[in-house]
Amino acid sequence: MKKIILITSLFLIYTFQALPNELKLSEEISGLKSPWSISFINESKALVTEKSGNLILVDFISKKIKKIEHNLNVLEDGQGGLLEVLYYDNQIFISYSENLKKGKTSTSVAVAKFNENSLNFKNIFRAEPPINSGYHFGSRLVIKENLLYITAGERGQGMIAQDPTKHPGSIIRIHLDGKIPKNNPKFKDKKNWLPEIYQIGVRNPQGMALSPFDNKIYLTNHGAKGGDWFGEAKYGENYGWKILGWGGTNYTGTKIGPKWMPGYTKAIKYWVPSIAASSMIIYKGSEFREWNGDALITSLRDQSLRKIKFKEGKLLNEKIIFKGKIGRIRDIEIQKSTGKIILITDQGSIWILQK
Repeated sequence: MKKIILITSLFLIYTFQALPNELKLSEEISGLKSPWSISFINESKALVTEKSGNLILVDFISKKIKKIEHNLNVLEDGQGGLLEVLYYDNQIFISYSENLKKGKTSTSVAVAKFNENSLNFKNIFRAEPPINSGYHFGSRLVIKENLLYITAGERGQGMIAQDPTKHPGSIIRIHLDGKIPKNNPKFKDKKNWLPEIYQIGVRNPQGMALSPFDNKIYLTNHGAKGGDWFGEAKYGENYGWKILGWGGTNYTGTKIGPKWMPGYTKAIKYWVPSIAASSMIIYKGSEFREWNGDALITSLRDQSLRKIKFKEGKLLNEKIIFKGKIGRIRDIEIQKSTGKIILITDQGSIWILQK
């Protein structure tokens, strides 16, 4: 067995003072390599994935990080690698680009019983068919009422998102052991859909969160050249990619389709030009009580944290909390005991936002 690597991290390098409402933004951990996701296992420790395939245990008190061995067959290819991690009821759910040989990969999800030293994962979902592409894996995970929701990106294949006989370009819903819920859309009025599919027509949804206020699932999705959006995951519906362009165009500048039209799910907020919306949460906590119920959305391209106030599917307002201060923000989490906001960046750091 490989040795478990114990590394002392570097930490608290500086604090920004020039933030709205006298907020403080401090760097807690640095030296990570392309971190993608963070999930707390208790008040002081969290799991972090590195796209290269490393699963890291971070101790926020000692500032130490430890590599956890695992058995996943990860292929880091373009946007793919070891992606979302979610701790739930002493289990670790993880999404990754599974190496299926000859350059082909799938957005796959596996589960293991938690252990700080070594994890033996078992696959519970694989997006079919495998595709030779390093683009658009989606890969966010949410658990609601003991059902696992998975975002499966369309892998750069465009209209595959309109083909419900294939997984790419859809939202998936399965039981925590991989079994299929008998009330999924296929068993209602979507007879030609694959049984795991909950919704179709998405491009690259890299943010997803369950609201503790209305018990609905919300997501963010990357558009092409313009057309990022924030909206609700809706049973049996279709967000329209690539019939709709959501206000954006192809990277060549050619038109895709209308922003929205009847018969398709309408997002709550669209961004043109793109901000490269990455992760999101619906905030609930004591540190920023005035934000409770609002969506906090991170971005890669403009390196911002944005707050969306909405009600019953309608946008009320949007506020940029900060922009261009810490780099490309990949993920966001809440430290539940304090309500402080945890951010991880592509540059390899973990930051805390507090008052």
